Formats: sequence, structure tokens, C-alpha cells
Amino acid sequence: MTPNASTSSTGPARHAARCLCGAVSLDATGPSLWMAHCHCGLCRRAHGAGYVTWVGFPATACTIHDPTDALRWFASSPGAERGFCSRCGSPMLFRSARWPGELHLARALLTTPADREPQAHVFWDAHVDWARPDPQDGLPRKADTASG
Repeated sequence: MTPNASTSSTGPARHAARCLCGAVSLDATGPSLWMAHCHCGLCRRAHGAGYVTWVGFPATACTIHDPTDALRWFASSPGAERGFCSRCGSPMLFRSARWPGELHLARALLTTPADREPQAHVFWDAHVDWARPDPQDGLPRKADTASG
């Protein structure tokens, strides 16, 4: 039976993710907190993409598996770090004093179904015109996330 992010008779939701080469993986138990598309310049540059879809989890619900010590953390801005695999270069994680107790995972790395769909576009004021999300997606476009 393939693990999925659904609650089943065997226990709470389980999410699994891994980098491109498989050197670093992550398991998260229980429901995610949120999912959003981030358009900030730091995320765009870190991922080489028009925007990044993040899924947030309680840090205490996450277990990182890194048997070869490949996970590295880069201080991308004051109080914030981005985790990446030093073997394959996959950008994977984000943690910040702004969201204490949370670990943010790049949605594309999930190997199991997510338990929710994206709920918003954040840092929309920094979006780039060449990356055009569906204008009819019905998601709110937030200029910043400071107010929630």
C-alpha cells in the first residue's frame, strides 16, 4: 500500500518528500498548516522559478532523514534559512523567526499527495509578469503575509 496524506484507519496523515537525488528526505505526520504560492524575490532566486509553492508543517511533526549529512542551511536573510541538498542542489526547506515553530517544504518535493490545495498567492506585489498563474484560480493575492 502506498503511503498518502490522507487520514486512514492506521493513523494520522503522513507526508513524504525527498530531494532529486534522494540523499535528503522528510516525513511529516499530521495535517499541514497551509499551502501558498510565494512570489517574493528571494524564493524566485533560490528556486530559479517564477514563484514557489510552499506547504507549511509544524516543525515538531517533521523528521528529516539525512544519513550522508547532505542537508545544508543558507542564511538567506536576517532570521531566515533555506535548506538544500548539497549533493544534487535541490532547494527544499525554509524556516524563519517570522514563523516560529514551522518548517516550510517546497511542494514539488512531496512524493505523496498533499492534504490541501494552495490557498493564496503571497508577496503578490513582487510577482513577475512572465510567470502568469491562472487569473481565474480564485486565490487571494496578498501583497505581504505580515497580517496573515
